[in-house]
Amino acid sequence: MRIFALSMVMMCWFSAVAFASAFRMGDQGSEVAEIQGQLASLGYDVAADGDFGPATAEAIKSFQSARGLEPDGLVGPSTYSALMGRSMPQVSRSSNYISRRIVANSMNYIGVPYVFGGTSPSGFDCSGYVRYVFANAGIYLPRTADAQYEVGTPVSRSELVPGDLVFFSTYEYGPSHVGIYLGDGSFINASSSRGVAIDSLYSGYWGSCYIGARRVL
Repeated sequence: MRIFALSMVMMCWFSAVAFASAFRMGDQGSEVAEIQGQLASLGYDVAADGDFGPATAEAIKSFQSARGLEPDGLVGPSTYSALMGRSMPQVSRSSNYISRRIVANSMNYIGVPYVFGGTSPSGFDCSGYVRYVFANAGIYLPRTADAQYEVGTPVSRSELVPGDLVFFSTYEYGPSHVGIYLGDGSFINASSSRGVAIDSLYSGYWGSCYIGARRVL
């Protein structure tokens, strides 16, 4: 199990490295606006607002398919060169869009029952729920809470922002439960007692079980 968890962590690390060499959904700035402007000039239905959202990703996929490139929705060196006619500059990234998307998407499953080992909207366990929500935003996490605890950057409770992962020691020592921080001291999680629900990080139970947080965005 430990070898599997470590391999998953490494996969996430390599994915992060790959993403760092491409413009992708969630990125913002003048470089994104320039990409969008070029797409619009080619007839794709996008606005040059500098926010790489779903419409831009779909336009990129269509452009890639038309040019015989892998339609992954990422603007890497090959796609950038084909679209812009020059080498790709250093990527400027922002996680704001993805954070908002994750928080909004997490709310869609409130009330879904807890199922041990569950990984779908028919029933979730804690880490299955977190992994599912993040995967819908294109962020792939390991399967278990203890492996998810090894991913990303540690953050203190006072520095938490929406989209951070919060971890608890519940039925066994170490990170055995995980949720998604929503802001204002609240987090959403798939608990064995209530299914997917919103709880307070500072409640008597969760406050006593809290062991740390990770930022993966």
